[in-house]
Amino acid sequence: MRHGVRRAVWPAWVRAARIGVRPPPPSRGDMAERGPGTGRARDEEPGPAGKEEEAAPAPKKRRLAGGERYVPPPRKLNPGVSFGAEHFAETSYYFEGGLRKVRPYYFDFRTYCKGRWVGRSLLHVFGTEFRAQPLSYYRAAARAGRLRLNEEPVRDLDIVLKNNDFLRNTVHRHEPPVTAQPIRILAEDEEVVVVDKPSSLPVHPCGRFRHNTVIFILGKEHGLRELHTLHRLDRMTSGVLMFAKTAAVSKRIDEQVRQRQLEKEYVCRVVGEFPEHEVVCEEPILVVSYKVGVCRVDAKGKPCQTLFQRLSYNGSSSVVRCLPRTGRTHQIRVHLQFLGHPILNDPIYNMEAWGPHRGKGGRIGKTDEELLKALVEEHRSKQSLEVLGIGEEDLNSAGESRDCGNSGDCTKSDPVNGSSCPAEDEKDPERNDIAACPLNSDTNLETLDKDKELSLCGNQDGQAGEKGWEEKDPLCVECRTSRRDPSPKELVMFLHALRYKGADFEYCSSMPEWAMEDWQE
Repeated sequence: MRHGVRRAVWPAWVRAARIGVRPPPPSRGDMAERGPGTGRARDEEPGPAGKEEEAAPAPKKRRLAGGERYVPPPRKLNPGVSFGAEHFAETSYYFEGGLRKVRPYYFDFRTYCKGRWVGRSLLHVFGTEFRAQPLSYYRAAARAGRLRLNEEPVRDLDIVLKNNDFLRNTVHRHEPPVTAQPIRILAEDEEVVVVDKPSSLPVHPCGRFRHNTVIFILGKEHGLRELHTLHRLDRMTSGVLMFAKTAAVSKRIDEQVRQRQLEKEYVCRVVGEFPEHEVVCEEPILVVSYKVGVCRVDAKGKPCQTLFQRLSYNGSSSVVRCLPRTGRTHQIRVHLQFLGHPILNDPIYNMEAWGPHRGKGGRIGKTDEELLKALVEEHRSKQSLEVLGIGEEDLNSAGESRDCGNSGDCTKSDPVNGSSCPAEDEKDPERNDIAACPLNSDTNLETLDKDKELSLCGNQDGQAGEKGWEEKDPLCVECRTSRRDPSPKELVMFLHALRYKGADFEYCSSMPEWAMEDWQE
């Protein structure tokens, strides 16, 4: 027998905790001995003043086989969209030539490894799914410390991805300009905020837009934060837009949406003399391209209905009242095109690419691929791809996202912190872009100086430094590319949400200038 050393005898529940086994729940008697709302027995002494009880130790990492890479468990993402001061401080606005512009800034795109990426190298994923950038860009970004895997710098792009891998890509972000027309507050109380949205502004961050969105402008310039989107308008559509201030109000109005108790009224100016009598269009609508954002009438499409009524005619164009009974993407625009009266300045559905009939009666005479190519070429020749909501880099990227419809949030990841893709944003029906910029073939990324790259990276949390927008980033082609700005006139489409009515509310805006009876182009 050994003397002088006594071996501690631990209670069963302590032994279970020490070896990682979940202890059994306390008995009814044990529960009765505890005070209400506490986890401590009544006769148990509290810990030292000002200190909480020690938390249970974090679970140990399981032992890895030789050469095996550890992947941390996934973190919980915020299910809501809530932008705070740190997001608004990423950059600032300036105004030029009737446009609102965003100073370029550094931003992190983040994602968890998608199922189809598991077992593939990072280089292979970039080369097959993110072709907007050449592989030389990603190699240079890795050398600059802008690519991180599980918060560790990526040193080797041949690393094989595993389930729950967390990727972060820091990019130098340029946003397209929007109209400088201010957002007008139509109504505000403790439950809702109602605004008159200008044309060209997306409702919430999507594609290449983040700060040039209604949500960010309201937060930065009006102090309206943590708003809940109740419905959406296309980027090029102006008019009444409603937000809830609380989740309870949002839920209540969502219920009205499900019960079809909401009524929306639009006005638009269309080509030619629209019939004087009421017109009902019930043609089904099919999405042709999620990336470019093009739809057309097709028997295989989704059922929908729109009521039209002419309000005025000035000899060349008509102002038409529109009552959509369903909410399909571009529903009003597609139905008007089918009727032979497209919106006068519609950058998609009133283009020569649709053929001599401009899509009237569904007569196009092209395959979908030929139509898309013709639309892109027509805008490219006019240097107006930005008006379409796409850039040259978008046309080079691979894959198309699924349609998210007209209501609800398109991004399935964390829209506050970044995209669901390491180098590109999720598709949105209003626009479908990626944030990263393509690089010209003459850019020698392989020989860029690493120290110089890192010196321009700014804040790795996505916030620009004081002079970040003034510097030229060596990895960003946008910094070296001169683009034609759209004119304020190009950023206005003659489609306006005039009224939004529910069971216990109704909000209206004034008629836009182009909808006046005596208006002339």
